[in-house]
Amino acid sequence: MNKNFVNALLVATEITILLLGYMRFSGGQQVRDLPYFEPIEKNIQQSTDAQHRHIVTDFSLTDQTGKTITRKDFENSITAINFFFTTCKGICPRMNSQMKRVYDKYKGNPEVQIISHTVNPENDSVPVLAEYAKRYDANANQWHFVTGDKAQLYDLARKSYMISDTRGNGGKEDFVHSQNFALIDKEGHIRGIYNGTDSSEVDRMMVEMDVLLDSYKK
Repeated sequence: MNKNFVNALLVATEITILLLGYMRFSGGQQVRDLPYFEPIEKNIQQSTDAQHRHIVTDFSLTDQTGKTITRKDFENSITAINFFFTTCKGICPRMNSQMKRVYDKYKGNPEVQIISHTVNPENDSVPVLAEYAKRYDANANQWHFVTGDKAQLYDLARKSYMISDTRGNGGKEDFVHSQNFALIDKEGHIRGIYNGTDSSEVDRMMVEMDVLLDSYKK
């Protein structure tokens, strides 16, 4: 049997199993929701909602067009999050290539947004990010490559999106370099964290994004 066909069949089977794993049926209707991440799980005391579930904090960042974006701009969409820097030769190209798969799947869907945060704002200015975004044919209305105050960016990575368990204050010698993606719902809850260098993990994220999008149709 053709090896490529076998590999494709295995991937398709894995995705099907993942999808079924997030579904239970009652009268033919999908009723299972994704879990919520709680701040106590990582010993982080941050913003919570009325049910004491972790919610991401507000922010003010600048995207590749020079536009200021805040949390309010994403209240009507689910958001995929990652952190990178433009001169990275290691995991960042792999992560953003995987994020491009997410972008291509949901391109033009107003309910899906992507934010890629630089961890090197000293170098990654708006023009640098604009040039970098061209590598991925990223529409700035949906895929935002953002810069801003380093302390704020690092606080978002560690305490808001919880994609890094390192410690620091965003100072000159501080550095965050995480391969993780985070999935944020419309209300600002973290609904999943994934290894952005692993295609199977990103497949799982897209399955869970579909589950989350479907939950808003109920």
